[in-house]
Amino acid sequence: MADTSFPVFDGMSRSHWVRLRTLIVLRWVAIFGQLVAMLVSVVLFRLQLEIGLCLMAVGVSVVANLLADFIYPPNKRLSENETLLTLLFDLSQHAFLLYLTGGLNNPFALLVLAPVTIAATTLRLRSTALLAGTAVTYITLLGFFFLPLRDVDGTVLSMADIFRFGFWVSIVVGIGFLALYARRVAVEVHSMSDALVATQMALAREQKLTDLGGVVAAAAHELGTPLATIKLVSSEMIEELDAEEDLRQDAMLIRDQADRCRDILRSMGRAGKDDLHLHKAPLDTVIREAAEPHGDRGSTIHFDVAPGPGGGNRQPSVTRRPEIIHGLRNLVQNAVDFSQENVWVDARWTPDKILIRIADDGHGFPPQALGRIGDPFMRIRKSAAERAKRQEYEGMGLGLFIAKTLLERSGAVLTFSNGSDPFLTEAERPTRSGAIVEVAWHRSDIGADDEESLALGENTPFSVG
Repeated sequence: MADTSFPVFDGMSRSHWVRLRTLIVLRWVAIFGQLVAMLVSVVLFRLQLEIGLCLMAVGVSVVANLLADFIYPPNKRLSENETLLTLLFDLSQHAFLLYLTGGLNNPFALLVLAPVTIAATTLRLRSTALLAGTAVTYITLLGFFFLPLRDVDGTVLSMADIFRFGFWVSIVVGIGFLALYARRVAVEVHSMSDALVATQMALAREQKLTDLGGVVAAAAHELGTPLATIKLVSSEMIEELDAEEDLRQDAMLIRDQADRCRDILRSMGRAGKDDLHLHKAPLDTVIREAAEPHGDRGSTIHFDVAPGPGGGNRQPSVTRRPEIIHGLRNLVQNAVDFSQENVWVDARWTPDKILIRIADDGHGFPPQALGRIGDPFMRIRKSAAERAKRQEYEGMGLGLFIAKTLLERSGAVLTFSNGSDPFLTEAERPTRSGAIVEVAWHRSDIGADDEESLALGENTPFSVG
């Protein structure tokens, strides 16, 4: 279920989140490692290297880092193309060093995986594929073209062809596997992050609406007395101004406007009714409030609120928490969106539990998606017939994720299922054949059945002092 009121971010459009400073620091680490490796090779192992060319390659990276530090501010963040070019530069510099130091006979060839892994976690798929393809090309060329490593006696140090081929295969497989693994994890982390942001926005909006209801109710209560005074005075003026028609009309206008203000405040405060009701309400009231925005969207919503085994006849009061209202509202919206004609909202209570079941007469959840219901940005491949039937609907699973997250925050346990076997014919399907969502709480988590709730009474003004 999509909810267009919340911004949805592309989880992989975050290349501009990469700081240039981060890549510069990583490059300094690589430069230090390259210098140490050359020093150990020449001094300890007495290898014959093209030391001038090697230092030139390292010097290019040093110059690039110094220029980046000098030209750009410390908080510079790279665009997609800038990040790609930076990683391509590092990959090319490393490949040139490998060419000078034995190609695939150099065990440091494995480090070509680093730029590809960074790209997989920060860049789009196209840029990652381009960098990975470049890395595979470099590694393949290095298998045939390189300057051989020689020891102090001039002996060529080289692996057997079969081992060099195996090294090439392992690097190529590593590029593909690590890129896929890193990208998969990054996508899930980014999607979860975006979905949690949307959840917080939903909760904040619902909290603001609740707070607004309290403000309106308080305003309606406090303004009742001055409005009544204005109406009383204006009525007396009307009786005393029979001889002054113009003034009498003005007094009548004042009285009418006072009545209008009273009606407006009454209408605005109707949702809140009184301050105590903003904090707790009967279970049936909370359910109907959650479903109210979707009551006129085509499907009929049937409510059935009754006690369960040992629940007693007295309906429990529950806390009117924003996460409960918004979570149930999203579940009802999902049921209405996919129903044919009817949606059923059943509520039962026992001494220990409160259970709400939301069902519809649609086709239910796709069987292959039941195990993933509640995951954010979950897209399900639809057939051509399904897409033609609901051309206006393109769900992402974000609404169900928000509902699940908010309700679980209140202590609920959610269960998703279907009301019938998807292979039944239309004639064999039961009435409640669609999706079924059960929301269960321990009564102590949301119950508000204390002595104060037995008789809420009316709001009474209070004074300080």
